Amino acid sequence: MSAYPQFLQVFLPDVFKRLAIGLSANTTVVTPNRRLALALKNQFDHFQVTQKLSVWESADILPFSAFIERVYEGALYSASNRQYPVLLTATQVRALWESIIADSEVGKVLLAIPQTAKFAHEAWQLAHAWRLFPKLKDYPLDEDSNVFQEWARGFKHITYQQQQIDDARLYDLIVESYENIPIKKPECLICYGFDTFTPQQIEFLEKLAATGCEVMTAHPSAPGQTRNINLQRVVCIDNQDEIQHAAIWARARVEGNHAARIGVVVPSLAKYRHTIQRIFSSVMEPNALSALPGAMRRTAPFNMSLGVALTSYPLINAVFQALALAGARIEFERASLLLRSPFLGGGEVEKDSRALLDAQIRKWAEPVITLKRLLAMVKLAKGGISCAHLTQQLSALAEFRQMNLHGLKKPSAWAKDISALLQVIGFPGERTLDSTEYQTLKKWHEVVADFATLDQVMASISYDQAISRLRRVATETLFQPETPDVPVQILGVLEAAGMEFDHLWVMGLSEEVWPLHSRPNPFLPAGLQRTAKLPMGSTDESLAFSQRLTNDWLSCADEVVFSHPSWSGDQKLKPSSLIKHISEATLDLPVYTNHRDLIQRVGSLECFMDSAAPALSDSKERQDGVTGGAALIKDYAACPFRALAKHRLKAESLRVPHTGLNAMERGILVHDVLAQIWRQLKTKTALDQVSAGELERLLKYVVSGAVAHIRQERPEIFSGRFAEIEQRRLINLAREWLEEEKTRGYFTIVATEEKRSIRIGKLALTTRLDRIDELADGQRIIIDYKTQKPSINAMLGERPDEPQLPLYLIAAEPDAAAVAFAVVKTRGVGFIGIARDEDLLPGIKAFAESLQHKQYESWTVLLESWRNSLETLAKGFLSGNANVDPKNYPMTCHYCDVQPFCRIYEKIGAGSAVQDDGHE
Repeated sequence: MSAYPQFLQVFLPDVFKRLAIGLSANTTVVTPNRRLALALKNQFDHFQVTQKLSVWESADILPFSAFIERVYEGALYSASNRQYPVLLTATQVRALWESIIADSEVGKVLLAIPQTAKFAHEAWQLAHAWRLFPKLKDYPLDEDSNVFQEWARGFKHITYQQQQIDDARLYDLIVESYENIPIKKPECLICYGFDTFTPQQIEFLEKLAATGCEVMTAHPSAPGQTRNINLQRVVCIDNQDEIQHAAIWARARVEGNHAARIGVVVPSLAKYRHTIQRIFSSVMEPNALSALPGAMRRTAPFNMSLGVALTSYPLINAVFQALALAGARIEFERASLLLRSPFLGGGEVEKDSRALLDAQIRKWAEPVITLKRLLAMVKLAKGGISCAHLTQQLSALAEFRQMNLHGLKKPSAWAKDISALLQVIGFPGERTLDSTEYQTLKKWHEVVADFATLDQVMASISYDQAISRLRRVATETLFQPETPDVPVQILGVLEAAGMEFDHLWVMGLSEEVWPLHSRPNPFLPAGLQRTAKLPMGSTDESLAFSQRLTNDWLSCADEVVFSHPSWSGDQKLKPSSLIKHISEATLDLPVYTNHRDLIQRVGSLECFMDSAAPALSDSKERQDGVTGGAALIKDYAACPFRALAKHRLKAESLRVPHTGLNAMERGILVHDVLAQIWRQLKTKTALDQVSAGELERLLKYVVSGAVAHIRQERPEIFSGRFAEIEQRRLINLAREWLEEEKTRGYFTIVATEEKRSIRIGKLALTTRLDRIDELADGQRIIIDYKTQKPSINAMLGERPDEPQLPLYLIAAEPDAAAVAFAVVKTRGVGFIGIARDEDLLPGIKAFAESLQHKQYESWTVLLESWRNSLETLAKGFLSGNANVDPKNYPMTCHYCDVQPFCRIYEKIGAGSAVQDDGHE
C-alpha cells in the first residue's frame, strides 16, 4: 500500500473556492495538527475578505484526529442500536499502561515505569497506525519485543472486558462501522498539509471514498510552479548569536510590512525555548517597563508553538505547594513560597506582614516541615507581626486535612477533596487574575476533571498517590495561553509543515542537528521499522523525511533564510549536508538600541563618593535605635559598612533552614548549660565538695532545662534519638569542662550572663558578660565561653576580630586582672587569654612572660592600646563612617550578611571575587 494515496490532488485556491460555497458544499478539510488548522482558517478568512465579503459561513477545518473523534462522538450519541466502547483519554491510557507494566513480572524490577509505559504506548500506536502486528511473526523478537507483546495482550484484554477503546484503534472502529453510522457525513474530504499517510489513515480514506465521499489531497501550490524566492544561508557564531540575528531579522520584516507572515523554524525548539523567549522579547519588545510588577502586560508580536508544562506556571505551582503542605511533609522553601503567594487568600492585604513572618520563622524552621509545625510557628510570631487571614486559613486547612485526607479513595473523590481544599485556603486569591492566569486556571480545572476520569482504569489510592498522579498529569500537560493573531510564528519542524509565509528563517541547521536523528522504538524490531518505512524508524527514513521538509521550506515563502552556528562550546560545527550547497550570505540587518542603552543615553549621570551616614548624637537617648552590643564593635572593626547596615539599618540576610543544630545553636546550648551550673554551684569550693552522684543529677537537670528551652523553637529537632544524643553530649562536655575548672584555685562566680550598660567613648552599648570570677585575693577575671579555639591575636590590633573581652575589661571591669576565652570543646577544653599576674588561670602566663609583652611594654600599655582602639572604633561608628572597607578581603566578606547591599564584588571586581572564593 502506498504511503501517499492516489486521490485527486487540488491546490489551496481551489480549496478556498469550494469552502466559500458554504455549508451546502458539505466539505471538510483535515490537517495533520491543530496549529495548521487554525492557520488555514485564518487564511480562508483573509481570502473571504479579499472577496469583499463582510459575513460568511465558517469553514469546517480541523485536525485529522479531531475529525475521527467527531465521527465517533456522532456514532456514540446517535440513535443507532449498536453499543460503542468508551473512548479513553490520553491520561487514562497512560495510567492503564503503567498499571499493566507495574503488575507484570518485568515491571517488578523496572526503575522507571512511567518512561517505559511511554515507549510501550508509542509502540502500540505505531503498530496499529502502520499495521505492524501481523508482521511481527516474520522478524526475530528480542526480550523487549516479547515483553511488549505480553503487555499489549494485557492492554487489549482489559479494554475489551471494560468495553473501552483508545485513539490507536479508533480509526479501525470507524472504518468497520462507518457505513452504518447515522450521522451527517461530508460529501468531500480534503487532506491538506500531509507529508505522508499511515496505512491506517489510508484505509479510512479509502472507506470514505467507497461510501461516496470525494477524497482529495491539497497542496499550497501546483507541482512545478516556480516561485521567485530569495534564498540565503547565514553562518552565525553560536546558538545565541543565531537567535539574536533571527530576532533582529524578524523585527525588521515586521516593521517593513505589518501584514507580513513571518515564520521562524527551530528543529531543537524544546531545548532553546527559554533562550528564544528571552532574546526575542528583548529585541521585539524593547520597552522593558512592560515587564515591571503591576504594569499592564502587552501582547508580544511573536508566538511559540511549543507550550511548557502546566506546573511551570506560578498559579499551578502554588496549587501543588498547598497540596504538598496538606500532605505528610513539605520542604520549607516550598512552604515559604506558598506563604508569600498572591494566590493564597489574603495574599494581597497581608503581603508585607507575611514577608516579615517568613523571614522570622525561617530562623526556627527545619528544611522539611509539617503543616502542624508551620501553623505553630505562625502562631508564635513575635515583634507585632500579625497574619490573621493566614492563621485562619492554615487552621482550617489543618482541620480539613484531619477530616478528609486519609484512607483510600477513587480519583474522582480525591478530585472533589482537592477542589474543596483549594477553596479552604482562598485559592486563587483576591487579586483579579490577568488573561494568562485566567486561562491557566481554566486549564487547571480541565486537568482536575481529566484526573477524575481515572476511576475507569485505577483502583482506590491514597492522598499522596493521588497528588503524585495529579502532578504528573499536570506536568505532562503542555500549555500555552491563547494570544491574538501575531505576525511572527516560532515553530518546531512538524508544526511548520504545510504552512505558508512571506518570510521564513530556519535556524540550527548544523550537521549535528539536521537531518534529524532516527528514533526507532525500542519495543519494535528495528528491521520491521525499516521495512515499514516509519518516518523516524531508521537513518534512511529520517534522512528522507528531513529532505522532504527542507524542500517544503524552499517553496513556502518568498524569502527563505537557512542558518547554522559555527560553534557549540569548544566544538566546531559544520553546516548540514542538506544546505551546504547554498552559497553563504551576509544579511544587511539594522542595529537596534536596547531599552537600557536608550535610558542611559538620555540620562545625565553624576558620580560622587558617599560613604558617610548621618552622625549619631552623643546622648544615649538619641542612640536608642542602635542595637548590637559588643557585636557592633566587632562588626565595625570588620567593616564599617557592615556595622551601619546591621546595627542602624537592621539589615540581615534570610536564614536558610538547616538540619540538626548549627554552630551558633550549639554555642547557645553550651552557654546556657554552664550558666545554669554556676548559678547552682557559685564557688569553686562547692564544685570540689559536690559528690559524683549529685553532680550527675545537677548536669542532667541543667542540660534538660537548656534543651527544653531551645525545644520551644525547634521541637522537631529535639525529639527522639537526637535529643538523647545531644543531651548526653552536653553532659559529657560539661563534665569535662568542670574537671578543668577543678585544677584552679579558689574562685567565686560574681556574674554570669549578666546584662550591663556600658560606654566606650561616647557610644552607649548594652552588653551581656558570659562570666566574671573573683579570686580569693579579690582580683577579677573576665571569661567568655567559646566552642571553637580562638587566637589571642584576635583580641589585639586596631581592628580586633574578637573585641568583646577588651571591651568588657575597659568599659565594665577596668580593674580586672585577666581576660580569657574558656574553650569548651570535646577533648580540647582549656583557657586562652592574657593575664596581668601569674597563676591566675591554668596555662596562662603572666603578662611579663607572654609573647604579647614584646608588642606592649606593660599591662597598662596594653589596656591603653585597647582603650584607644575601641574608642576610635566607637567614634568612627558615631561619626557615620560607612566605608565598604573589609579588614581582610575576601575572608571578612565570606560569611557576611550584607554582601548584596554593599556590592563589594562590584567595587573590587567580580573576577577577583570568583578567583578568591569560587562564586560571585
